[in-house]
Amino acid sequence: MDEKFYIDETHEKKHYDKHHNNFESLGYVQMFDNLIDEFIEPNKNSINTALDFGCGEGEVLPILLENRNISCDRYDLFYFPKKIYEDKEYDLITSTEVVEHLANPLEMLKKLLSHVKRNGYLLLMSAFHPSDDEKFLKWWYIRDITHIGFFNMSTFKYLAKELNMKIINHNNKNIIIFQKQ
Repeated sequence: MDEKFYIDETHEKKHYDKHHNNFESLGYVQMFDNLIDEFIEPNKNSINTALDFGCGEGEVLPILLENRNISCDRYDLFYFPKKIYEDKEYDLITSTEVVEHLANPLEMLKKLLSHVKRNGYLLLMSAFHPSDDEKFLKWWYIRDITHIGFFNMSTFKYLAKELNMKIINHNNKNIIIFQKQ
């Protein structure tokens, strides 16, 4: 999206404060349970530590991971702003519904990968955009004022190549997991 349409951090936080993604939202919790079952459990033997980058206020995913014996740090620009991850490496970094908010996702993903152990994992969640222009223009996801970047399998294949990652699994809808080479 053109930078002239970006909103400032104050308005961005006000927008996020409207979200109530917590354990009272049973559908939200189930979504993350399903994500863990399909994308993390198959690799669980090699995952002991994780970072949820952009965890939001509710901490649902980090708590669910901890309930499955994966130690999980939290970072969020607004709700957990201490960059606890700076001197650490992780077996897994998750970033759900974050990459579409980043002005320079490639640079941020490079930074995140510097904190992923060799053969570790990076899991991203972001709605994959329709390839058809007409469908894209009608797509609900572009209506969110905080969404400035949009991704699909072609984009993720490009990122995998640029960042020396291997795509391990995806649902061709909104979730993809990479392994660092």
